Amino acid sequence: MSIPGKGGNDRIEEIILPNVRDLGGFKVRRALPSAQRRMVGPFIFFDQMGPVMFGAGEAEDVRPHPHIGLSTLTYLFDGEMIHRDSAGHKETIRAGEVNWMTAGNGIVHSERFPEAVHAAGGNLFGTQIWVALPKASEEIAPLFSHHDKAVLPVFSDTGMRMTLVAGEGFGVRSPVPVYSDLMYADVHLEAGTRFKVPPDHVERAAYVIHGGVGIEGQDGVFPPNQLVIFRPGAEVILAATEPTRLVLIGGEPFPEKRHIYWNFVSSSKERIEAAKADWRARRFPEIIGETEFIPLPPDPVGLRIKD
Repeated sequence: MSIPGKGGNDRIEEIILPNVRDLGGFKVRRALPSAQRRMVGPFIFFDQMGPVMFGAGEAEDVRPHPHIGLSTLTYLFDGEMIHRDSAGHKETIRAGEVNWMTAGNGIVHSERFPEAVHAAGGNLFGTQIWVALPKASEEIAPLFSHHDKAVLPVFSDTGMRMTLVAGEGFGVRSPVPVYSDLMYADVHLEAGTRFKVPPDHVERAAYVIHGGVGIEGQDGVFPPNQLVIFRPGAEVILAATEPTRLVLIGGEPFPEKRHIYWNFVSSSKERIEAAKADWRARRFPEIIGETEFIPLPPDPVGLRIKD
């Protein structure tokens, strides 16, 4: 498939090719943050997990680790994982469901596979996304909520089916308790279907999971595994060249910069330094019954906290 070029009537602001990272048991494609672009609206981290099939004994858990200043949004297409956190929550997430964890002033969580997956193998496919918190909400108390597939708004039309996973869009609102203007939608398109991306959000982007889409008025086709960021205010009509699944994200950018180091996000570099010191000294709250943890990575020479 070809990648659209940029022209005078361009609706595209940026195309990001994700870096592939090995998390030990499986690979992820990380579209945000990148050297080209740090954020889309409040979205500061975008990982595609898998698809991967584990054999018996191959699935590796994600040990306890901390966060501040953000909410994590986990949404699975396939598989299941078990979330535990230092606020006392334990929840299994399955395909089509949402885990929404707000770190606020500090939380520790782990993500583990069920014993059946460890014993016999299984699948994992989905996205994990970080949403930076507005400055006024960065230091709120940690919160967690789980949302079953049945409670998420679904909109269908000829050749199209869309689930609004979080935020507001297409005239509906998800029950996921977000703190800023944003949208995350899971869209299925049949081959030949035209789909208009609403201009409601200042910044918008699409990530093709499988299939391919063109943009009316633009040459070429977008294949999977690219984050396509649209120009603010541009009319964007997608056309599916084959059966396609894609994710739409959007929202209004914050007036202040966000800094990111490891699992910490903040409008203040000093707050991140304090979080680093707290994790080194084990001053974060612990997950009851879990003793493992991921150590703070050493600071490379010349490291600068990312703006």
